[in-house]
Parts: sequence; structure tokens; C-alpha cells
Amino acid sequence: MDSFELNKILGAVLFTLLVVMSLSIFAGEIYAPAVPEKPGFIIEVAEAPAGGEGGAAAAAETPIAVLLASAKVDAGEAVAKKCAACHNFVEGAGSKVGPDLYNIIDRPIGSAEGFKYSGVMQTAHADGKKWTYEHLYTFLKNPKTDMPGTAMGFAGISKSEDRANLIAYLRTLSHSPVPLPAPEAAAPAEAAPAAGEAPAAPAAEAAPAPAAPEAAPAPAATEAAPAAPEAPAAPATPAPEAPAQQPATP
Repeated sequence: MDSFELNKILGAVLFTLLVVMSLSIFAGEIYAPAVPEKPGFIIEVAEAPAGGEGGAAAAAETPIAVLLASAKVDAGEAVAKKCAACHNFVEGAGSKVGPDLYNIIDRPIGSAEGFKYSGVMQTAHADGKKWTYEHLYTFLKNPKTDMPGTAMGFAGISKSEDRANLIAYLRTLSHSPVPLPAPEAAAPAEAAPAAGEAPAAPAAEAAPAPAAPEAAPAPAATEAAPAAPEAPAAPATPAPEAPAQQPATP
């Protein structure tokens, strides 16, 4: 191949590259996307006012001690199927992705043998915390909110009745089930006054009703009017003396 043919080939290649590069620049000018000053998207979320409806709804949540009184074990066993992919429920079955849940009620946190717990669970274990009814109730609602840093990837169970049923089922997984908490022990305490708000004044004791005025004593019966003076008795008229009998004439 002579140099002339080689130059034609190189020229064609260069021309093709030049056309492709020109088209790329031209297309970039036409379809140039608008780049925002700050990358990403802004998602506006309305924050619930503190102490507003959101706080009232949270405060109105039924305590676990009350829910357990009517919880259904069969329904809780159905809810537990959500946990079966990561946990065992049979005694001695050992851990899976998560620790086994047999005899979980009142068990010290982070105490399953052979399972490597996250740092927050190890700290709770060192502090002597246990999986009480109340702690399980709040933890199962949102694990990452209740114990930030946990490796558990479960989103949680929002419905309080489902959590109560699940806990009632977990309670049966034991040779000696932990006694249920008394519902009266979960009665909410009186609400504390908000910051800067003066405490409510104690209710004033009801003033004793004034005694009804005594009835005025009945006036003494008026004394009987003195009897009218008796009319003086008329003097008896002396009977006329009989004339002396004349002596008989001899």
C-alpha cells in the first residue's frame, strides 16, 4: 500500500472523529440539562406542632398492661410469621439472622449465647436492662427509634393490638410464663404542667353550707285572761219569823 492510500484512510478516520465530536458538542448545547445550585430534591414535610394532635395521639396510646388483658395468642402467632425469617421460636433451635426468641420475656437484653449483638444491645446488657412487656411494646413499634444503632432491619409494627397479640404469643414460649402486669398499674399519672405554665391551683374545699337559721321560738301561749270578777252574791232574804203561838185559852 502506497503512502497516498494510507493518507486517505487516516484522513477518513480523522474526518469521522471530527464529525462525531462536532455532533456531540452540538447535541450538548441543545439538550443541556439545567443543573440546580444545590444537588438533590427538597421534600417539604409539615412538622407536627409539639404538644399538638401528634402528641395527643401518642399520649392516647393504650398501655400494654391493658391490651394484654384481652390479647389473643392465636392472632399473635400469625403476626410472628413476620419474624420467622430471622428468628427461631423453638427451645434450643439457636440463632438465625437474629437471636432466638424462646423465653424472651424478662430475658436480659443481649444474652443469647453465640450471637454477636450490636453496640447498643451490648450497652443495654451491661446496664442490666431486660426485655420487659413495656420495653418489647415500644421496641416492636419502631426498633431503630427505640434503640438507635441497632442492626435489626425490621420496620416495626405500628398497630398496638398486633404488638400486644405478638407479645402474648411470645409469653407462651416458656416453661414458666412471666405473670401479666396488672392493668391498674398502667393508669396514666396526672399530666405535669407544661414548661413555664403555673401549676393548677388545688381545688378549693367546698365551704360548709351555712346552717339554716333556727326557727324563732314560738311565743309562749298567752296567759289566760283573768276570770271576770264574780258578781257578789245577793244577800239571802231572811225568812219572816213565825208568830209566836198564843197560849191556848183555858
